[in-house]
Amino acid sequence: MMPAMEQRYETVIGLEVHLQFSTQTKIFCGCANVFGQQANSQTCPVCLGLPGALPVLNQKALEYAIKVALALDCRINTLVKFDRKNYYYPDLPKGYQISQYDKPIAQDGHLLVADENGTTKRIGIKRAHLEEDAGKLIHDDQTNSSFVDYNRTGTPLMEIVSEPDLRSAKEAYDYLQALKLTLQYLHVSDCDMEKGSLRCDANVSLRIKGTSSFGTKVEIKNMNSFKAVRAALEFEERRQQEILVSGARVVQETRLWNDAKALTLPMRSKEEAHDYRYFPEPDLVPFVLEESMIASIRCSVPELPRAKYERLRQTYGLSEYDTNIIAADQDIADFFEACAKLYGDTKKIANWLSGPLLQEMNARKVGLKDMRVTPQDFIVLLQKMAENVLSNLAAKETLKYMLDTGKGAVLVIEERGLAQLSDSAALIKIVEDVICQNESVVQSIRAGKESAVGFLVGQAMRQSQGKANPKMIGAIIRNKLLGSSITEAY
Repeated sequence: MMPAMEQRYETVIGLEVHLQFSTQTKIFCGCANVFGQQANSQTCPVCLGLPGALPVLNQKALEYAIKVALALDCRINTLVKFDRKNYYYPDLPKGYQISQYDKPIAQDGHLLVADENGTTKRIGIKRAHLEEDAGKLIHDDQTNSSFVDYNRTGTPLMEIVSEPDLRSAKEAYDYLQALKLTLQYLHVSDCDMEKGSLRCDANVSLRIKGTSSFGTKVEIKNMNSFKAVRAALEFEERRQQEILVSGARVVQETRLWNDAKALTLPMRSKEEAHDYRYFPEPDLVPFVLEESMIASIRCSVPELPRAKYERLRQTYGLSEYDTNIIAADQDIADFFEACAKLYGDTKKIANWLSGPLLQEMNARKVGLKDMRVTPQDFIVLLQKMAENVLSNLAAKETLKYMLDTGKGAVLVIEERGLAQLSDSAALIKIVEDVICQNESVVQSIRAGKESAVGFLVGQAMRQSQGKANPKMIGAIIRNKLLGSSITEAY
């Protein structure tokens, strides 16, 4: 087992996030930008780089790139220029990738990241540039063969490069979570790591604390989840520390994360930028962005997660936990605010959003937009609980049937017979039966063991098939056995 990080070393991490845009077509051709199709069925002469085929820039991809740049508070380069990044690999049919080198679409931005203690840190965004994605290699160990699927070739991609401002694997994880949420708020990508819509490479090095020079960096690839990024960085921190403590030197290289073995393994010696022999893309003429276009896109940038979090806390007095849950999903946040306009108990709304409703979403593996409930019907459900028409258990069952059928709370309660039994005479009869059936428990309550009242309440609820009002049942039991006033107990 590797030792913990020594106090004299400081970790320096920079992340490169590759974001696929959810445009209808690819970045330089008219092929459909769709995941999961038959291999090599979504290709054309342009994305395959066949002779004579010329690229044309997808305007929506450009707009999405500007939108991301504005959300990350970047400086936008109004001169849009593309370059060829030359290298040979089976997943790159042209032998080069159309990218941006010296004139990225965005530079010098930042993202504010909060840790679990609420402390906010500013993480710099060095650059963000547009490029086309490469194809996908599929390795078959049984036949010792590799296959290539070019469907992904030409998918619009934005590479977001952070400054080396991250100082731990945990900080890197928090940064990725904050970045992903920001991008989801912009609706430019589904950010699905399983589909490859969001991918991350990491550069990590160690240096003596207090020094300003950087150590030898190692690039880590093949991390298919944020959890894997964190684990890979933690391993690499410890590995490099062992090397430095032993007096040896860290080798600059690219390493792959092996999730099954929980370690990084060498892939290749690190390539420098000049190895790619960048030069201006001759088939795409540079052009200047109009300020009116940037201004129009700026107006489309929504309230971003951090700002929404602060406003929700201040406006509705929510706890940090509730606010984090609500602000972590734009649809849930909008749903919450629509509910808050209809019902004053925002704490109860938050509890039911982050509890039963979120549980149903997770169980059904769908988002809130796919749930068959409106803010109006959701509030009627909460009101029926407040009016003692529904018990907590019956309210959860009502919600489930509302989502299954799309029917409103009132109709579901009536059809399923879920209304809570609050008739005093009927409840007294149930309590009297339970008292007769549990003489030993009754004796212990009269002897001073009031906690046993809960057992009798449970028996009464069972006898009523969960429909009895539990507060009224408890009050009647205390009145019968302890002489308490029913109204006082209730």
